[in-house]
Amino acid sequence: MILAAGYGERLWPLTSDRTKPALPVLGKPLVGYVAEYLARYGINDVVVNLHHEPESVRSALGDGSQFGVRLQYVHEPVILGTSGAMDNARHFLEGDTFIVVNGKLITDLDLKAALETHRKAKALATLVLLSNPKHERFSIVETRDGLVSNFGGMPGPLAPDSQADSPLMFTGIQILESRIFDYIPRGVFSHSTTEVYPRAIANGERIAAHVAAGMWYELSTLKRYLDISLALLRRQGRDVYTGRNPSIDEQAEVHDSVLWDNVTVEKGASVRRAILGDGVRVPAGERLEDVAVVRGELISGMTPPAKALKGYVAGLNFVVPLSQ
Repeated sequence: MILAAGYGERLWPLTSDRTKPALPVLGKPLVGYVAEYLARYGINDVVVNLHHEPESVRSALGDGSQFGVRLQYVHEPVILGTSGAMDNARHFLEGDTFIVVNGKLITDLDLKAALETHRKAKALATLVLLSNPKHERFSIVETRDGLVSNFGGMPGPLAPDSQADSPLMFTGIQILESRIFDYIPRGVFSHSTTEVYPRAIANGERIAAHVAAGMWYELSTLKRYLDISLALLRRQGRDVYTGRNPSIDEQAEVHDSVLWDNVTVEKGASVRRAILGDGVRVPAGERLEDVAVVRGELISGMTPPAKALKGYVAGLNFVVPLSQ
């Protein structure tokens, strides 16, 4: 199962007309990276949950064949949380070991090794974890003897020259047995790490901890979207991505930026560390740096979601500074 129902408030206004997993990342929908990841391990039957802008995910994924999977979709009229989403799709998942992956990831973590850990531990569930040496804002997962023992808060700030141990964090990849449904309430909102797993652990169940290593990117904010896109570009020796039908004047400068489809950058304009959405036109001589930009008409009349960064109208564009 790929979890794809979230709104993506922190990625607004890029998510004003599509859901987070449908965002293009270097020309491929984010959720497509997840589908291909599962397909590489022979996992071909995949269910995707939908809520906000559901057609954007259907349009991005289709029947799944271009990503090597066979897709089923299940709609959530109201958001149900990570484990509530499983409950809503239990008719697809019951009866076998199954895997749930967050739909906002790009990763190469070894899923086969995680499955081996799961089977050896005879676990109800196995969480794929990573070390968090930079103390990024991901909840701490506490472990003991190879099992998850508790879910903590956010790590504290990393002191200069600190020799402290790296906390462990959850990657959003989990392997589960059907018995997990014994702990998931029916038909209501619930979260795995705050409700379901703590109940199971308290009841003596084994929740295995598989500590992985490798590439793992989670695109949950505008800044992370840009930084991760640029990191992927640098692997290819590039610093700019342009979608379909770009029009960049030869006297314009564009560096360290992601341009979606039908973007125009006019004479003398300068674009650095920017995300330019579909159809954005950068007027002659304009300077854009460290921003996300969409067409103003796209968000006209909208109330920004609670977690969105503040932005402003500039001509025909809506501009969101990333350094907030």
